[in-house]
Amino acid sequence: MHKKEDFREINQLSDPKEFGLKPLETLDPDEIKDFDQLLTAMSKTAFGGRNLGEALDVLEAMVTDPDCLVVATFSGAMTVAKMGKIICKMIDEGWINIVVSTGALMAHGFIESIGLKHYKYEFGRMNDTELFKCGFNRVYDTLEPEINFLHAEDVIHKVMESIKDGEVLSSESVCRKIGQYLAENIEGPGILKSAFKKDVPVYIPAFTDSELALDMATHLLRKSPEAVKNIDHTTFSFQFNPFLDLLSYTKRICAAKRIGIFTIGGGVPRNWAQQVGPFVEITSQRIKDIELPVRRFHYGLRICPEPAHWGGLSGCTYEEGISWGKFVPPEHGGKFAEVLCDATIAWPILIKGLQDRLKKKTK
Repeated sequence: MHKKEDFREINQLSDPKEFGLKPLETLDPDEIKDFDQLLTAMSKTAFGGRNLGEALDVLEAMVTDPDCLVVATFSGAMTVAKMGKIICKMIDEGWINIVVSTGALMAHGFIESIGLKHYKYEFGRMNDTELFKCGFNRVYDTLEPEINFLHAEDVIHKVMESIKDGEVLSSESVCRKIGQYLAENIEGPGILKSAFKKDVPVYIPAFTDSELALDMATHLLRKSPEAVKNIDHTTFSFQFNPFLDLLSYTKRICAAKRIGIFTIGGGVPRNWAQQVGPFVEITSQRIKDIELPVRRFHYGLRICPEPAHWGGLSGCTYEEGISWGKFVPPEHGGKFAEVLCDATIAWPILIKGLQDRLKKKTK
């Protein structure tokens, strides 16, 4: 039995205003004229809508901070899903300064940039066994014709012909060479072309997990066919060193006053980009002749449908990353937003909102 004193008295109930509570506002479609207004209205609602609305505030703060170097990490089949031009736009506008990506995403984007197409897969009408026989590779609800890879390999072969014997490559240098070739020889937009023109480095940490790397491998085997049987005794015409990527990226991060990160998905690109904080910390601790500045991300925005409880890196929250020394805590000025949503839905809306907002502020 509860005693009478266990119940709250009416005169003990607090006024929300005294607690500084912010009232929510009903979203009125008749009052919305552009994507900035839509996202602003959503930020005053609840659930995923509020998360996306508040994400625009973080993105705007990050890309308009003159002292912030913005790292963008991309995973998932975003270029097959036709999101490539959004990446180009973010590079061209100077909203991102470094790109870290999966190899597959860049390979599919490269295919698109040389004028080749991806196609719609129709559930219930198409058979995967028959698709294989016809040379159509399925990526969920899209198709990548195998013939696209053959055309792409021809271009990569031309790029590789420009590499000098004995040259040491990294994913950054390979992407720059491809971007230069696209800029000089191919009309139309392309992620690597935009990156080359804007001097934005592109890193692919798991480079050999990509069609680009397979094309490089076949180029090597053209010159050194004996490598198939005698890999331990084969001298290749060039070498690939992934530590060049790590040190190049770290150098750029350490030179920045502030750093921010924009992430689509998760996986290797996200973790590779974020590990820079622990890397500079342990380097300074373990090597007495090297002193590097503390580096933690001041801004962060992630669009990914995976919740944290699945345990994958894609689901790791920014709050969790603070414990690793990767992010500035909110109480010390860190600004973060996490949107649990399919990027093909949230990302275009967010970018259009940013365009509308910045356009108004420059008038």
